[in-house]
Amino acid sequence: MANVIHLLPDAVANQIAAGEVVQRPASVIKELTENSIDAGATNIKVVVRDAGRSLIQVTDNGCGMSEYDARLAFERHATSKINQAIDLYSLQTMGFRGEALAAIAAAAQVELFTRKADQELGVHIEIAGSKVMKQEPAATNVGSQFCVKNLFYNLPVRRRFMKSDTVEMRYINTEFLRVALAHPDISISLTSNNTLVYNFVGGNKKQRVAAVAGKALSDKLLPVEAETSLVKISGFVGMPETARKGSADQYFFVNNRFMKHPYLQKAIVDAYKNLIPENLTPAFYIYFTIDPQQVDVNNDPQKIDVKLENEAAIWPILNAAVRDCLGKYNVMPSFDFDTDSSIVIPTYVENKNTPPSYNPFEREKEEQWIPDDEDEVKPLRTSYSGGFGGGGFMKSKIGGWEQLYPSHMNAPDVPIVQSQTIPSEHNNEEAQLFTADELAHLADDAVFIQFKGRYIVTNTPAGLIFIDQHRAHERVLYNTLENGLKVSTFPSQRLMFPEKVTIGAEDACVIEEMSAELARVGLEVQYESDSGLLSVSSIPAIMQHSDVHTIIRTFIYDYKNGELDVQKDLMSYVMRTMAGQSALPYGRQLSQAEMKSLYQKLFEGESPQLTPNGKRVYNFLNVSDINAMF
Repeated sequence: MANVIHLLPDAVANQIAAGEVVQRPASVIKELTENSIDAGATNIKVVVRDAGRSLIQVTDNGCGMSEYDARLAFERHATSKINQAIDLYSLQTMGFRGEALAAIAAAAQVELFTRKADQELGVHIEIAGSKVMKQEPAATNVGSQFCVKNLFYNLPVRRRFMKSDTVEMRYINTEFLRVALAHPDISISLTSNNTLVYNFVGGNKKQRVAAVAGKALSDKLLPVEAETSLVKISGFVGMPETARKGSADQYFFVNNRFMKHPYLQKAIVDAYKNLIPENLTPAFYIYFTIDPQQVDVNNDPQKIDVKLENEAAIWPILNAAVRDCLGKYNVMPSFDFDTDSSIVIPTYVENKNTPPSYNPFEREKEEQWIPDDEDEVKPLRTSYSGGFGGGGFMKSKIGGWEQLYPSHMNAPDVPIVQSQTIPSEHNNEEAQLFTADELAHLADDAVFIQFKGRYIVTNTPAGLIFIDQHRAHERVLYNTLENGLKVSTFPSQRLMFPEKVTIGAEDACVIEEMSAELARVGLEVQYESDSGLLSVSSIPAIMQHSDVHTIIRTFIYDYKNGELDVQKDLMSYVMRTMAGQSALPYGRQLSQAEMKSLYQKLFEGESPQLTPNGKRVYNFLNVSDINAMF
């Protein structure tokens, strides 16, 4: 039988390696910029076209390469950093496996111009699909310039699986910002389709973090510093009010290398305990300096999942450093004494009708007195051992209550009569048989009560109906949006002064992808790359009292976390989000007319029983249920 085992050709092996190292255009940018950093570059320029499909160009002013090194760099496992296995545990540089250039050259058409400072001429190399097409001397600047064209041109399956330009550009922005934050001393820029996206000037960590985070967030960052024999920690954390959903604005760096570390992330979240809601996470930019021998970055091709030898010991150090930072800047929960739930301590107002012998502390002899709104002193309701949670309705003093009921003092013992259920006009099942139209007509003679700033309570022939005011308004707004789209007209309101929302270029790509659908519902936006602001020029009429900033950030968060499929349900999602964010908040006091209007609009519209997200809007308390309480 013939032998079946054989070695793969180098070109095929390189294409397989490309699948691990080069997942998308962002991976190419990561590898090439890290190579530039290792070459000692102080200025790096990144240019992309069509989100990296057509062109990725990285130019640096590093040390450059000789003709021999330039050619050898494209071979697999060619590296200048590893001579023996032990060198893996003392790495200070970025790329070290020697697979990146070989993998890139196997999946694209690559041009390299490079020159060392002590040479008059540089070298020009062209490689396509791992095959060297040209190698010749060339006049070029000191440093290196890589041009990667037509990525995955020879791997059509991989090319088809690439996302839209907007999505790929978002990944590029993410990788670019990680590199920029890890090396604040390097000037670095990103240009996309002849538009300058980022241009960071070399400086210190504070300046780079401020440039990346934007003014809105950078003004609310607090410095973190800690140094022990095990680790040195520096960086910044956000004030509690900057906490958001998701993992945006969360960066860990170890020895100037970006890393993901969920375990250490919990140390920071724990420091914010009782300061922020559980579903939110704080912003942070944390830099670790650790002995390279205690750091293992050789876990995956992307070198992002980093292992730390003493992470269990670093956890409390990081937690304590963040707690100390928050305490030093007096970041602690405060009490709001202006809310309805605050404790009201009545003050005694002297009244001429008050008996001279009045003692408010002698409960058994005298009544309690408190002033009302008209400064008239009235007796306070006293308590008794009956129902209603101990709250009675008698205005007499506790002592001498028998004088109120003299006819019962000498009455014989009366046997206890079991309570009877009074038959109701509608039982529990019948209450559910009311149609929405019938409930809507009941509003004409109904009286509405707002309970706890959350529920609207009114009477029906079957009993009481409790309506969640926020969810009811959410359903009404969604129906309004949906009906407006059916007739192809939707009222929008142009803002005299456009709203400005601070977002990064990565988030701008998300908004750009859904801008057409946003415009259909009357939300017109335009990203200003120079200032990093999203300008909102018009909004739907129903959003005139809404928080535009919250709605925009909700769109971005849900899109990034996979809760939104742009191709399938973008319009429905936009309407649900706008309705939910624009609906009446809990605690908003409503007048009788407002409650009646909301009630009527709810039951005159479609699906009044549920919100667009499937939550219950109202519930019945039938007469039979009320009678059963007694």
